[in-house]
Formats: sequence, structure tokens, C-alpha cells
Amino acid sequence: MKKYYCLFLSLILLLSCNDKKPVAARKTNISKDTIALETNQNKDEIEGIYTSEECDIYLKITKDKNGYVYFLKTNARKVKGKAAFSTQESGEKYLTLEGIKWDDYEGDISNEEENDSISEPKTPAEEIEIPIGIDANYLKDTLTIQNYGNSMNSYTKLSECGLKYILLIKK
Repeated sequence: MKKYYCLFLSLILLLSCNDKKPVAARKTNISKDTIALETNQNKDEIEGIYTSEECDIYLKITKDKNGYVYFLKTNARKVKGKAAFSTQESGEKYLTLEGIKWDDYEGDISNEEENDSISEPKTPAEEIEIPIGIDANYLKDTLTIQNYGNSMNSYTKLSECGLKYILLIKK
């Protein structure tokens, strides 16, 4: 009788071990609602008023029924528009203030072809188009705008502030 009992017990153990689902098929405790809630909480943190200690810049980010909007006020301009929040694959978060034309842009000279004395000068149709939209890196309560470039990629986004990196801190 002990033989049958041991055989029966071994069979149950064998069947219970083979009944396990593969790791990929197992159900997790994290639902889509939880992921959406976490994502929305991260985005909601961006709402608020941001100012710079070094420059006269005021930025208000609010949420409306269509997404995020901003109001930017400096000593030279007052601009309203749509604010787009995004997260890069690396995990870095960005806020784009859409509709703001950069003050100056000469382009990335590393992409230019070498000019020689035979080539024709640029015609007005070939002029570089000034970008529109200002990206700001978002980390906790701070938005960081790289305001100007260098000799290889010369640009200025907000000429009313002479800082290379504008830090806008949430109040």
C-alpha cells in the first residue's frame, strides 16, 4: 500500500509542477489604470507658476480640457499657447512651449557643405528658417531651457535673458 501511496504522491507533485504558467503569461498586480494614474500624476505635477531668479521671466502652466497650456511673460513679450509634455526613452521629461519663435538661429554649421569661391551665395529661398517652440527639461520642480548655442550651432531662444541655461523654478 505504501508503494501506491508514494506513487500517487509523486504523480500529484509531478502534475502540480507542470501546471505552472510561463513567467510571461503570469498575471501581474499592476493594472493599466494604475499605469495611467501614475502617468497622469507625473504630468499634473508640472502645473503651476515658474519664475527665474536671474531673469524677468514668468511662466504659468495649466491644464484645460484639451491638454496643457502656458502663459509666458517677460519684459519683451507676453505669449500664450499649447504646452506639450513628453518623456524620452531615457526617462527625461520635457515640456515644449509651442508657438514661440526663437529670436535668432543661424543653423548647425556642421551640416553645411564646404563653400568655395565658385559656389553661388545663398539666395533668399535658401535662408535658414527660424525654429518655433521652446523645449524645457523638466526635473521635479524645475524647468531648464538651454537658451543659446555655440559657434557650431548658433541660436538664441529668448534674447531678453542672457543666460545660457534659464532655470525656471516652481513657486
